[in-house]
Amino acid sequence: MEKNEEIKNEKINKKSKKKILKRVLIILAILMCMGVATGLFLLYGPYAGFREWLITTAMTTKSHQYLATWFYDDETIREVLEKNKVQEVEEITDSSLTVILDDEDKKTEYANEYERAVLEKDPNNEDYKIIEIEGKGYSGYLAVIYDPSRIKTVYSKKLGTSGQYLTTMAKDNDALIAINGGGFVDPNYNSNGANPLGITFSGGKLITSDSYSGTGGLIGFTEENKLVLGKMTVKQAQEMKVRDAVTYGPFLIINGKASKVLGNGGWGTAPRTAIGQRQDGIVLFLVIDGRTVSRPGADMNDLIEIMQNYGAYNAANLDGGTSSVMVVNGEIINDPIDSTGAHKTRYISTGFILTKGDGE
Repeated sequence: MEKNEEIKNEKINKKSKKKILKRVLIILAILMCMGVATGLFLLYGPYAGFREWLITTAMTTKSHQYLATWFYDDETIREVLEKNKVQEVEEITDSSLTVILDDEDKKTEYANEYERAVLEKDPNNEDYKIIEIEGKGYSGYLAVIYDPSRIKTVYSKKLGTSGQYLTTMAKDNDALIAINGGGFVDPNYNSNGANPLGITFSGGKLITSDSYSGTGGLIGFTEENKLVLGKMTVKQAQEMKVRDAVTYGPFLIINGKASKVLGNGGWGTAPRTAIGQRQDGIVLFLVIDGRTVSRPGADMNDLIEIMQNYGAYNAANLDGGTSSVMVVNGEIINDPIDSTGAHKTRYISTGFILTKGDGE
């Protein structure tokens, strides 16, 4: 009897397990169907926000444009990019509008918290101040630099053959602070950063002079230590006495006028680097982290808002994504993440640095 009961119980247990397994499989199938349905709704449904975010974010990466081209034809991608773009101010910086002030001439009463954050120096550091930046979906660092005469362009020692890590360029040039600079030629999205885009100046010397037709243009400092932005030729740059410059964009603010951002700007959400200068001459280096679930990064509207908050009168977007790095005293302080999700940076062509002052 007992043995028959055991056999009976075993059969019941097996049937119960089969029922449970069947129910689990049914639930999983339902969830998968719901996931597919949700995915299809997001990709092709009436709500365009997700579709435009996916296309603009994917199409501005180095190696993940397939995330857009898998799901959408060329015409759809073109239409989305046309509706989401940055309309830049069609001017060249008027450097006479920037008046570099000595410390004693700068304000001691502050209009808001941002102005206080910039103008109240770190008591332990006369050269610069690091401000942590937080916003919806992003975090990063703003370096406030008080002496624009000490900002220089650096470039890879292996230019034409290979880029270098920003940490290497910073060390080789004895930099206090460094950020990545302009874009670089990137065929098939596997470049090693060997060749900068467009025009590059370093220490008054013309390093590269290639033509450039992308957004933005020349981003550099004159011999008067003023940040100038514009779509200009080598001759125009030399006439403006540009000493250190890179090429990239889009321009965010020119002569106090912000670019108009249509939709999400066409650049999606990603890690970002930007540079700006206030009318009093103070320079702003900005690096924003991204590529995590809670912190995907910033778009062009975010960059404009941050730069305006901290008083930038001229500002431009620099290379972003895996290139976005800030080095302080030889160490990377932000969290660069490459397209595979690894926490690391990459070879780049150029950067901006703050050099050490006399006697340091």
